Amino acid sequence: MTTPTPTNEALQNRARRLGLHGLIANWSELGEQDWVEHLLQIEEAERQRRSLEARLKKAHLGRFKPMADFDWSWPTKVDREAIEDLFAFDFLGDAANVVLLGPNGTGKTMIGRNLAHRAVLRGETVLFTTASEMLNDLAAQDSGAALTRRLKRYTQPTLLLVDEVGYLSYGARHADLLFEVVTRRYEHRSIVLSTNKAFAEWNEVFPNAACVVTLVDRLVHRAEIISIEGESYRLKEAQERAAQKAAARKSKRRAARKEKR
Repeated sequence: MTTPTPTNEALQNRARRLGLHGLIANWSELGEQDWVEHLLQIEEAERQRRSLEARLKKAHLGRFKPMADFDWSWPTKVDREAIEDLFAFDFLGDAANVVLLGPNGTGKTMIGRNLAHRAVLRGETVLFTTASEMLNDLAAQDSGAALTRRLKRYTQPTLLLVDEVGYLSYGARHADLLFEVVTRRYEHRSIVLSTNKAFAEWNEVFPNAACVVTLVDRLVHRAEIISIEGESYRLKEAQERAAQKAAARKSKRRAARKEKR
């Protein structure tokens, strides 16, 4: 099946979208040239590449393992279907939130970074951050105007991923700032949040904060909450590495003894 040849008007519209004003101004002379469509294809591909590169940089993903490496057999409880469904990004269309709940080392960050990366590839603006990084950043703003400007960093991306809520405790000021981010994104843009604390324990994360109940209520309204249970996979890997090193040292000692004989 042959690809239909673009019309002159379609090519001109593509050039206009690309902002190729010189080409547009001389369209009557150049528009029929064979190289025009190839030029537009090259320019469009380069714009897409640069856009992807910029969005990946702004997302602050860091290094992460792909979901293909996720060991689904390790957690004692995990809803694989629910997690895989997240990668269809239906929750973005609903401006709904996702909460990944589980102990340390069970893969919440890995899932979050992969979601962030896939969202960038599909053209979304994304920011991945830890709770401490975001809240300390906002708390450091020295004026109301500076805070308002800085809040845009966390409220404008299509998808915000907040990792490690519950690993540290925060004062009321930090709770208010998280509440402000959640409220500004509420029903407009999605948040994916990972936490090792059940919501009933969030008073320990934000002791003496008056907004905790309202914060949780607004965060979980129409949210999908996915629980993961099990031992730390990072601890398992550390133990395996330690065992391998111990075995290697033991093998070396045996070899050394044999050489002496």
